Amino acid sequence: MEILDKEVILKQFPQLEQPLLEELLKQSTLKEVEEGEEVMRTGQYIKSTILLLSGLLKVYREDDEGNEFLMYYLEPGNACALSMMCTARTEKSQIMAKAVAKSEVLLVPSHLSEMWLGKYKSWHNFVIASYRQRFEELLQTLDSIAFKGLDERLLFYLKRHVKVSGKEVRLSHQQIADELNSSREVISRLLKKLEQTGAITLHRNYIEVHDLEIV
Repeated sequence: MEILDKEVILKQFPQLEQPLLEELLKQSTLKEVEEGEEVMRTGQYIKSTILLLSGLLKVYREDDEGNEFLMYYLEPGNACALSMMCTARTEKSQIMAKAVAKSEVLLVPSHLSEMWLGKYKSWHNFVIASYRQRFEELLQTLDSIAFKGLDERLLFYLKRHVKVSGKEVRLSHQQIADELNSSREVISRLLKKLEQTGAITLHRNYIEVHDLEIV
């Protein structure tokens, strides 16, 4: 655990007012998370609101057989809205969160997060904006599942991944298949079709994205 300095907070959360920044500096804790390390797990009581300062987190659901369903990614400057809900209501987490890359998270004690809603307008606005953003992302994910075929879902998945981590998608065909609840063979076939259009290039250990809009 490390103590955070004001410049790091200000860089990622410039919308927060000065007195709140001072409280974050004094009361919160910075934690380094290694790639692949869990930040939240199903059934866990969450005692802190999670803010991401660097790296990338994947928020997902996992069934009894270990199959994953991607919900959304957290980028630097984001807060995990579901961690806010769990801390506010003293409930167990229903989701998982894992570091996709080495990350730094800021842990805000639950009692402070709740108190700041009434004390600081910037925190209240930040929390509401976080809820709204995640809700909109979940609606997009739901739409892709309910109304689109697997080829369109794959495009949606790749576009979302490119948005948060760049045009080199360092995921295996099996990993993509797991997150889309499909088989590796089907995903490999669809990726090969995308490559034939010039949208992507398949390499041994990653997928290079060129232009997904031409499909």
